[in-house]
Amino acid sequence: MTETQSDIGVPAGLIDAVLHLVSTGPVPLGGYSLAEMVAVDAVVDFLDEMPPEEAVDEAVRSLAARQLLVALPETERLQVRGDLGIAVVFQQRARSVIDARVTGTESGQPWRTLLLPQPEGVALEVLIDALGVHELSLREIDDALRRLRERLPNGDPRRDPAVDPDKVLGAAERTALVTVTDYSASAGAETAEVRADIVLAAQNDRLYVFTRDPENPQRLVSQGLDEREVIELVRSLAEPDGGWGTHATVEPAPSGRIAKLGTTIMRRLRRDQPAAASS
Repeated sequence: MTETQSDIGVPAGLIDAVLHLVSTGPVPLGGYSLAEMVAVDAVVDFLDEMPPEEAVDEAVRSLAARQLLVALPETERLQVRGDLGIAVVFQQRARSVIDARVTGTESGQPWRTLLLPQPEGVALEVLIDALGVHELSLREIDDALRRLRERLPNGDPRRDPAVDPDKVLGAAERTALVTVTDYSASAGAETAEVRADIVLAAQNDRLYVFTRDPENPQRLVSQGLDEREVIELVRSLAEPDGGWGTHATVEPAPSGRIAKLGTTIMRRLRRDQPAAASS
């Protein structure tokens, strides 16, 4: 039996061309439902709960009808095309993710932000609203982090070693959890390691920032950082070992996530094909 593969390999010149576009300004990649993102394996590593199977099946049909998901004739391969295909390529290249969840957001504001930094100093930004719409764009890492800072709680920084984090979080008007996770791939297997959790709480124009105690990860410790220092901490945690590069293309080791895509989607596409007539 031939192994099904996904044809989302990077076309020649694609990365350089997209990086050039980002250098001229943000590159919007469109909005997609949660089910559509799951259908192309785009956010499964960050999900708290999977959408219903029926919703994912419908998403596959919708993407196929829009020619964003195409099975190549007479092969066991498929393509994710258009802006969604670009987003998938850049996700697969990422080796870390910044995941920020905010409470107390207003209608129309994203409650969750995913940033997937690239070695060249740009980031894939995913904004998720209350309806589950995922707005995708590529932008400079500085711009992406600035936008993230504007969504986080703010106020005058307070550091009080004796403060009770539970009481502060319970009384806060606005809170956020920012998690930085590293990914590594070896022999086709991928591992994830949480580098840090940063908790923010705004109360009466005061900002409390907590991180986990290295000696006791269940305990939160007050840090007294302001929002600018929080973003600098996030930047340092997500920065590649060699630092942020220029827009010259850098190719990290391929991710193990690519291999998962083909079999799942081809199986879904084939469900919609009429059964062959018996001879």
